[in-house]
Amino acid sequence: MSASLPGSRDLPASQYDLKTYWGRVRHAADIADPRTLFVSSTGLESAKSLIASYKQNRIPAMTPELWSAKKVVDATLHPDTGTPVFLPFRMSAYVLSNLVVTAGMLTPGLQTTGTLLWQIGNQSLNVAVNNANANKSTPLSLSQIGKSYLMAVSASCSVAVGLNALVPRLKSVSPNTRLILSRLVPFAAVASASALNVFLMRGEEIRQGIDVYPVLSEAERAKRELNEDAEPIQSLGKSKKAATLAVGETAISRVLNATPIMVLPPLILVRLEKTNWLRARPRMVMPINLALILGTSIFALPLALAAFPSRQAISVNSLEEEFQGRGGDQGMVEFNRGMSKNI
Repeated sequence: MSASLPGSRDLPASQYDLKTYWGRVRHAADIADPRTLFVSSTGLESAKSLIASYKQNRIPAMTPELWSAKKVVDATLHPDTGTPVFLPFRMSAYVLSNLVVTAGMLTPGLQTTGTLLWQIGNQSLNVAVNNANANKSTPLSLSQIGKSYLMAVSASCSVAVGLNALVPRLKSVSPNTRLILSRLVPFAAVASASALNVFLMRGEEIRQGIDVYPVLSEAERAKRELNEDAEPIQSLGKSKKAATLAVGETAISRVLNATPIMVLPPLILVRLEKTNWLRARPRMVMPINLALILGTSIFALPLALAAFPSRQAISVNSLEEEFQGRGGDQGMVEFNRGMSKNI
């Protein structure tokens, strides 16, 4: 992201107010904009160069071109490493990457084999996205990633297969209710496994902690802007409590994202399948299913990403004893939550 580029002058975090939920939603919509996927390496370098010029005081104020450059950089580069996130695993690609596996899981009438394969595919994508966007101050080893992946796959497959076997045995409910419940089985599997996946993939962060930084006052920020040789802000150390908060909020945001995507399309499709028009056109079930998932995903992702700020500031009193009295402005420290870029 832009913080990794040369220059001591900080860019505004966003053209929207990130202290408000709807400000973060509008910013998240920019980060999730799939049009940034089509920016070439030359375009990315041009955007980085433009931002570096601002940070080195060669450009006096933010302009529409600078905001566009920041949008490209924030949607492409990891906030900790400053390197491009692998394209299919960026937030801007999430709707498209997730479309195929979600449509597969929500396909009506899946048998056990199909259920297992699509759950494996979904958890594989989750692991890749989690790992690509996680806080990089505490990286995972390949063996840890492998163990976490196997546990997440086992959990999602167990929930999906178990509920698929249970729902038909619910004799006390009407056939229509059983149909609806069967269509919601993928949601139960995805919601539980997605939360578990985040904790498994990022468990090392909780065990070792993540970097926290002092929040700078306005005067300190202004002073840094005037000093072209200012050093990067140094970490105060690794906090396990900050890591627990970061990972927990990320898990909640994943469930919030999955809920409308995995609930609304199947419920709407159940209703549409009862219409004479769709009964006469069974081949339209899949295109309609895809359209419902795509439309829901486009709106759900920014709403979920904005639930919690990514660059989060908390009181130093909330952290371990070793950080007491070491906070920045008003005793505050900040950290990168991971998963959503600068929201």
